[in-house]
Amino acid sequence: MRIFAAVIAIAAGVLTLLGYFLPAFNGIQLTLLNWAVILVGVAAIVGVFNLLIVHTDKIRRRQKNSGYSAFLVIGLAAALIFGMMRQTVITTLMMNAIILPSEAALMGLLVVSLLYAAMRLLRRRSDPMSLAFLITAALLILGFATLPFGNIPVIDIASRWITQTLALGGARGILIGVALGALTTGLRVLFGVDRPYGGN
Repeated sequence: MRIFAAVIAIAAGVLTLLGYFLPAFNGIQLTLLNWAVILVGVAAIVGVFNLLIVHTDKIRRRQKNSGYSAFLVIGLAAALIFGMMRQTVITTLMMNAIILPSEAALMGLLVVSLLYAAMRLLRRRSDPMSLAFLITAALLILGFATLPFGNIPVIDIASRWITQTLALGGARGILIGVALGALTTGLRVLFGVDRPYGGN
């Protein structure tokens, strides 16, 4: 059974890879990719049902913090019902009153956590890198915050240079690393070195 699963996985990988180089395999590649998308969708649905089963069971048994589970189930049902409708006042209200404020609150918590981490780092280990981290965080906060006396041109230019040059370069480096890691993992699965489909 493991050999059969390995043969199917390697054959699917080779056919998908050949579709990028040989036009004759484009149809097979498209079919395999569509199957993969369908499987991902089914896995997401199974995950949602598993989430519902776990939390409804928690509510039924009246376990500790089951109120949060009830809130999750009600929110999931409401999002599903109103999300299946077309653009309505309720979906717009849910977006503007729940999702956007939650994202803004999380970003605010991230800023506070970064500053706190920078100060603790500077207290424990005061080296040039810790100081650079603290100065960078302070410049970004002052550059993008709404100050009562208006923006400071020097800080504004420095913060934009950090985000558009340094941070963008770092993000591209991370994406290149992710791509190389995915390529290496794909080749290891393709050559049968790693067999996640067989439980190894």
